[in-house]
Amino acid sequence: MATEHESPRPLADRQVCGLVRDVASQVEAHLRARAATLGLTATQATALCELTHPMTLRDLAERMSCEPSNITFVADRLEGQGYLERHPHPEDRRAKQLILTPEGTELRGRLIELLSTDSPLAPLAAEEQETLRNLLTRALIR
Repeated sequence: MATEHESPRPLADRQVCGLVRDVASQVEAHLRARAATLGLTATQATALCELTHPMTLRDLAERMSCEPSNITFVADRLEGQGYLERHPHPEDRRAKQLILTPEGTELRGRLIELLSTDSPLAPLAAEEQETLRNLLTRALIR
């Protein structure tokens, strides 16, 4: 309940922000647990999920909202495990593209399957998930 000095809108905003934070925390815990079953860190799992096509370290870092220098370590580990390779970029000879190996593609598929099992969003019907996605997208656009 809002106090006499507080309008209902800031209270509602705080409640929504708290719920978004709680859901994000559950999604992160779910990701960590599923990644661990495959011998991956959460960051490695996120990188695998984001590697939907060949991309540069900079592109991957942007998709993961972090610095390219942080992604270098993750890419090095995934490359060392045989899940990705670096290839010359076809248009920028200074850049390298990250490309999943067949083993990386297979692992990515297993990871996505695991992530969809008992997802924190599973209680929502497909239509509700779509509505939530649309609302969150609108909230991000400024």
